[in-house]
Amino acid sequence: MKKMNIIICLLAAWLAMPSCGTPSANENDNTVSGKELCDTIDMPRPDSATFYSEVVNKKNCFILISKPEFRLYVCEVVGTDTVKRVHYPVCVGKAKGQKQKKGDMKTPECTFDKPFTITEIVDASKWTHDFGDGRGSILSYGHWFMRLKTPGHSGIGIHGSTNNENSVPGRGSEGCIRLRDEDLIQLKENYAFVGMRVVILPDEE
Repeated sequence: MKKMNIIICLLAAWLAMPSCGTPSANENDNTVSGKELCDTIDMPRPDSATFYSEVVNKKNCFILISKPEFRLYVCEVVGTDTVKRVHYPVCVGKAKGQKQKKGDMKTPECTFDKPFTITEIVDASKWTHDFGDGRGSILSYGHWFMRLKTPGHSGIGIHGSTNNENSVPGRGSEGCIRLRDEDLIQLKENYAFVGMRVVILPDEE
């Protein structure tokens, strides 16, 4: 867990840092420096979305996914500060660790200096999938599929949990990141955009 906290600290500090100098906090309770984001991000596993404050400029937002916490954070860089805006519970791959190949049930991870990006947001409300569990081909993706550019792997995205609601938060996907359908809609309407940076932190060792 100590290693995980160090990674989160480095990420938060890097994203909040100007070309020179260090991040600083202000009087806004939701505005934090890199260290403070690290201190407050390590909370018990959530079972519902938590909103902190309104976005100033959506284009300055990024997504931070913590696999150990089963959380998707939306943060915004405002000046020299990193501001938490919202977090949602998520379901990640059934298996722990870095994705190696198709079908290994792992969610890919990336470093803060080489983030993934959202390449497209498409209507997935009629998409179906057969999980091989006897239910057949069923609606599975919620309303939106946010496709991620994950070098070396394809088909990875952020989507809903239609007919798999009970898997959120937790482990149960084939590698994608699942949100509850209502949270996915909120994420798309209020925060997500094509080109948005997405950092997926590694599982605990």
